[in-house]
This record gives sequence, structure tokens and C-alpha cells, in this order.
Amino acid sequence: MAAQKELKMMQGSLYYEIHSTKEGRREVAVTGADSFVSELVIPDRIEACPVTVIGKKAFLSRKQLRKIVLPDTIKELGDWAFAYCSAMEQVILPRQEIVFGRALFMECGKLKKLSVRSETEAEATGDTEELLAAAVTVLDAYYLFDPVQVGKREWLGKWDARLISYLHADDHEGYSKQVLCGEEDYGSTDLEAFLSNKRKGKVRMCFLRLINSKELPEQLRLELVAYLIAHTARKTETDQNRESMRGHSGTRYGEEAWEVVLTEFGHERRYYETFAQLGCLTEENFDRIIEDVGEDYPEMKAYFLKVKEQQIGYTDFFEELSLDL
Repeated sequence: MAAQKELKMMQGSLYYEIHSTKEGRREVAVTGADSFVSELVIPDRIEACPVTVIGKKAFLSRKQLRKIVLPDTIKELGDWAFAYCSAMEQVILPRQEIVFGRALFMECGKLKKLSVRSETEAEATGDTEELLAAAVTVLDAYYLFDPVQVGKREWLGKWDARLISYLHADDHEGYSKQVLCGEEDYGSTDLEAFLSNKRKGKVRMCFLRLINSKELPEQLRLELVAYLIAHTARKTETDQNRESMRGHSGTRYGEEAWEVVLTEFGHERRYYETFAQLGCLTEENFDRIIEDVGEDYPEMKAYFLKVKEQQIGYTDFFEELSLDL
């Protein structure tokens, strides 16, 4: 059994083992890192040996780890290598064949970018890194974790097919399990809250694909737009009616598209721009939405006011007053 060694780096200590292959080559397997490490660039060689493996559970439950860059020499990612890294936001890896184990990114809820760099790129680029991350964290489609094929037309077609299946799944799916497990494991057994959370998940995927629209088929685009419009803010008659639509979490059922934009992407211009440009912002719901925004997101509020003026139709208050006189 190989002895574990320590490599001290600026970001913290990296732990590794050196193994000999059947052909007699010496290669490095990374086994872990300090728990406080937040960003880590793994070198391509240690002790003049190529780093080829991220070992089983190597970074399991590293709660501080936000970003990791894998070297061009990497060949294998072991089971649960990055599982339960709850702060992980980005993993950068080379565009090459990599053998990967089970549940690599289990419970990595903040992972938004799986970035693949080509041999000629110094930095990871591409407009499909968010789609690749969603494939393993939301869509549970590890067959799409393919650094070589990611972004190609065939790969995008498979991604879209999985998205359609995800959107068409019954929102009640999984509720019986939640009821059996009870509030201790899931926090609530309220059916409406469960259904609303399911719809929020679908809303996020609709926005994600519309924003990352490479090779997006027109028919699918129309379906995604229709879903968002169907689950956006509606005009209500009175404050009492508005409150009656709220669940225990404060969500207005059937308005998940707006809830997601407001509570999760209020600072991301591409999301609220998309929300408005798709037709989700209307004359009917405009006042409601501006009230919800309040003073929390001034840039979003200013953008919506500009849209109101340019597209929806805006009449100056003093102009209305002069007409009454």
C-alpha cells in the first residue's frame, strides 16, 4: 500500500500517493486536501510524476472548496470524489476522455459550471459549461458528463431530450417518499409546497436552456417560453387574494417563474432581461412585480421601468393629471 504524502502549496496542503502502473510508470493519485482550502489548482506533475487520478472520496465534504482546476494529465475521477462539497461552484477539466466513478457531484447544489478547456485554450471557455453542470446536479444524467462531446450538436440533442423528460415528469413524483420520510428528513410534508418546489426546479431549467441557447430547437424554445409564461406573476384583485395564494414558505403558487427570478437571480441581468423579453412582464402584472422588487434590486427595477416605457406603454403621471383637469 502506497504511503500518503503531503505537498504544501499556497492554497493549502495537497495529499497524494505514488503508484506504479503495470508498465512500470510512476503516477500520482490525489487523495485529499486541507479542509480549509477554497480554491485549488492541481499540478500536472508531483515529484516529476504525472497526476492521473483523483482518488475515491478525495474531496468528500470539503465545505470550503469553491473551485478546482484539474490538470491535462488527469485520467480518472474516483467514486464520490467531490460529493457533498456544498460550496463548490466550478470545476475546470481538460477536453479528453476521463474515467469517472459514481456520484461524483452528489449534493453539490451550488455547482454552476463544469468548464472544459481545449488543448489550445489557456483558460476554460464555452457556452455549455452551465448545461454540463446541470446535467449531473439537476437532471441526474451522468451519461452527459462527457468532456470530449460536450457542446457538440449530438450532445446538445441528448441534453434537450433529458430536459424534455424532466419537464414532462409528474410534479407529484417523489411526494409519497417525502411523506413516508416525514418532516424530520425533508422539513415539510405540505403537498402544495412540494409541488411549487418541483415547478421551481423546472423553471430554473427553462431559464438555463433559454439563456444558453446554442442549437436550441425552435419547438423546444416555444415550449420553454410557454412554461415560464404559464408560471409567472398574475394580477390579483386585493391584498387578501394575494395572501390567500401564498403557501407556508411565502411562495405564490403558480408564480414560480417570478419567484425564482426575484429570490435567486435578482442581481443577474441576463435572468431578469430574459424574463421581460419573453413576455412574462406585462401591463397586467407590472405594478405587482415592481412592488415585489421594492428597493432590493435597483438595477432590475430600473430595467423593468425602462421596458414599461419602451414596450408596454407608459403614461406620465402628470400627463394623466392634466387630462383630468
